[in-house]
Amino acid sequence: MTNTSLTPILRTQADVEQLWRTLMQPLGWSRRAWWFALVGPDDHPLRQLGEFEDLPPQLPPEEVAQAARLWRGLLDELLPGGRVALLICRPGRGGPTIVDRDTAAAVYDACREAAVPLEVIHLATDEDVWPLPADEVLSRGA
Repeated sequence: MTNTSLTPILRTQADVEQLWRTLMQPLGWSRRAWWFALVGPDDHPLRQLGEFEDLPPQLPPEEVAQAARLWRGLLDELLPGGRVALLICRPGRGGPTIVDRDTAAAVYDACREAAVPLEVIHLATDEDVWPLPADEVLSRGA
């Protein structure tokens, strides 16, 4: 868990991107992980982050669904009316790959099924942070 000294307000994709850029410096990853923040209906994230660490490049669909159900339970218990902000982290350079986009699409699908409101997913590599909007990653399979 990571604490921040100030609680940001997350109203836009740019706000979420800035949150991840601020919290995840310096960039550089030795393993794949997902970091997540629970964001209240007042647009303030909780001060603690959660992490799923040491992930394979792609999770089986049931494990992605389990993550979405976990987030649904956390929101119901801690922040009714809240949402989740997710950062997918992986080692390496360059922008989003097919695997990164497929992972984001699987998360968007699982969260839709579990009724989990989700901010735009972001990807962090060793050199930068990129947004992975639902309309872009989900339209690839259409």
